[in-house]
Amino acid sequence: MTFRVLTAELAHETNTFSRLVTDRQAFEDRYVLIGEDAIAARCEANTELAGFLDAGQKHGWNIEHVLSAAAAPSGKVRRAAFEWLCDPIVAAIERGHFDGILLALHGAMVLDFCEDGDGEILRRVRASCGSEVPIAVTLDLHANVGSAMCSLANILVSFRTYPHIDMRETGRRAGAILQRTMAGEITPKTICVSRPMLEEANGGRTDAGPMIARIAAAKNYETRDDVFAVSINAGFASTDVSDVGPTVLVTGQGDFDQHFAFANTLADDIWSRRHEVLSEYLTVEAAAAAATDFDSRDGPLVIADYADNPGAGGYGDSTALLGALLEAKVQNACFGPMVDGEAARTLHKAKVGEQVRIVLGGKIDPEFGGGPLTLEGELLLISDGHYVGDGAILGGLSRSFGPSAVVRVGGIEILIVTIPKQILDLQQFKSFGIDPSCKHVIALKSMQHFRAAFEPIAGKIIICDSGALCTLHYERLPYRNVPRPIFPLDQDMSWPA
Repeated sequence: MTFRVLTAELAHETNTFSRLVTDRQAFEDRYVLIGEDAIAARCEANTELAGFLDAGQKHGWNIEHVLSAAAAPSGKVRRAAFEWLCDPIVAAIERGHFDGILLALHGAMVLDFCEDGDGEILRRVRASCGSEVPIAVTLDLHANVGSAMCSLANILVSFRTYPHIDMRETGRRAGAILQRTMAGEITPKTICVSRPMLEEANGGRTDAGPMIARIAAAKNYETRDDVFAVSINAGFASTDVSDVGPTVLVTGQGDFDQHFAFANTLADDIWSRRHEVLSEYLTVEAAAAAATDFDSRDGPLVIADYADNPGAGGYGDSTALLGALLEAKVQNACFGPMVDGEAARTLHKAKVGEQVRIVLGGKIDPEFGGGPLTLEGELLLISDGHYVGDGAILGGLSRSFGPSAVVRVGGIEILIVTIPKQILDLQQFKSFGIDPSCKHVIALKSMQHFRAAFEPIAGKIIICDSGALCTLHYERLPYRNVPRPIFPLDQDMSWPA
């Protein structure tokens, strides 16, 4: 029997504290690809869609792919943008019968009219396809999963790596479970357990620390005949919603008392180790001091500004770290990205090689990460911002920073861009005339994903907290909707109460 399967990708990680709106333009700035165009652009890359297509080819599915769309992490998704992207998925379901539905979501989308954006997508899809059609969903490891997602989808499968390098594999895994469901071999449903935390203590790092053993235990439990997927989600702390924080999911059938018991062992481990941290978070002054003393013979010093990560909704325009590096007179360094479209447009009016004066960064909310810097330097490059990744995460995918420029100020080459994106691929520097492997210091804005590409060339990696919007000092953020008490806002709480 040939199964007919609808697929779609629609993802956003919403930072509800961001002042930036997530509208139609925000999605278009990242990517909105329809049908065959999406398949052509993403079928050979490390994407969930590629994994869906792998499963479809293996099992002989007839696939209708509706769209692939994502916006950079930012504020709540506007209703008009949501309807624009969700309506075609629902319309495709209503046009024809499908044996199964396979969706790539994020799991931390918040709408301006609904806390659970992913749940709202699934509510509309389920209302259109009926109760009998199985729905399988892939999620980011940083999903905030609540009861709606579990009740509306039969199958939930999350990434297992952070840095995320298993998107295609996750798509294949979800597709394999959907195939067995459509064939009538299994009747899966998904359960969820959680603990009162904003996020797993280390953000879900899977290259070191306790997540390694947790994932090994999850894989071992999946060897049971009645268990099809175990997902450990670190949660996303920058969403001020009621369903927030780490969760453990079991997609299976049979004895759910045992499944709940197993899930609770993992959740208990996350709770009991909530004070353990893998990284030391330096001040920008300490990071700059480390840069001046560093011996780069074994590779450059990589300084990651954890708090100004555009990949978690940071504005990308924090000046605190750049100011400290300039003050310390750090030499042979690169810094990026500095998200400042106004400065980029100004630089596009100048000529390469000219001395320029710009007011850079700190313009969206100087309270988080510092105010603007007035700088003078040499304009090295202007660009439309286009690049093609070649690393484990972005390999083969075309992206754009929008109008961009590189300016050398003192001993630092600064990549100035218009569209916020975290650094996670070497081509995000190389495409703009900067070879990071030749630098003494690489300062970049990312939490963890950068490690996939930069760890192999680094002599050492240090992490700093610039005080920008993704700071670990959660007490600075105006939480209103998360359930209280919750760790770490309530340090002395106990669980169970």
